[in-house]
Amino acid sequence: MIRELVHDPIFLAKKSETATLSDIDIAKDLLETLIHHQDGCVGMAANMIGETKRIIAFDNDGEYMVMFNPVILKKSEPYDAQESCLSLLGGPRKAKRYNSIKVQYQTQDFKTRIKTFKGFTAQIIQHEVDHCDGILI
Repeated sequence: MIRELVHDPIFLAKKSETATLSDIDIAKDLLETLIHHQDGCVGMAANMIGETKRIIAFDNDGEYMVMFNPVILKKSEPYDAQESCLSLLGGPRKAKRYNSIKVQYQTQDFKTRIKTFKGFTAQIIQHEVDHCDGILI
């Protein structure tokens, strides 16, 4: 189900709780909402649709991917970025990002994985993990 986007910075600044198997429907709604907004959005965190669960969905080089409980383990090659967010009003904002990140996460069947992401995909993941941590750009 496509969900309404949350724009309340106080709600968005709350840290997300650990996602569990009972949160699968939230992930489905998150992905459907992201696809609905694909013309202006490449990633979303569950708090953007009103759920304080640690779930993100994003465009991974042309294929959508969902992560449960993502944690960035390692970052390298810092750079300054300009980012926008569907949940926040106003234009692009400055953000410090890393070109290469190693992420531990769980798949939709809650198997733990560790994977390295680079470039724009890494930037998207960092933005969404910030959402999970209550950090707004």
